Amino acid sequence: MTEQMPEESLPLSGEVISAVEQEKLKNLTLLVYLLQGLSLVVGLTAVAGVIINYLKRDEVRGTYLESHFNWQIKTFWWLLAGLVIGWLLAFVLIGFVVLFAVWVWYIYRIVKGWLALNDGRGIGNVLP
Repeated sequence: MTEQMPEESLPLSGEVISAVEQEKLKNLTLLVYLLQGLSLVVGLTAVAGVIINYLKRDEVRGTYLESHFNWQIKTFWWLLAGLVIGWLLAFVLIGFVVLFAVWVWYIYRIVKGWLALNDGRGIGNVLP
């Protein structure tokens, strides 16, 4: 008996991605979540993650992994905006509260995305 891929993992364009290719792309998505998590300690890994997202974006188009790539890209850019705002406001002390809120939000986004990926489902593109 052959195992069928979940319907949500098939590309919308009608082109079928092999199970091996799908697994490679899923592992790549997981790698980006790991790079995002690692960026809490080593900030530049988030940049590497978003570069991977942009380079491989076309390969996941039409699959449930596309929603993860969009989620990761939006997370990166909103994080960057939050950090800039937080650091600018740090001069009036409110920035430290903003930076803490951004840090908590970032962890939430990584965990929520990782859990959805682990369950084999897409993730909404809405903020938070």
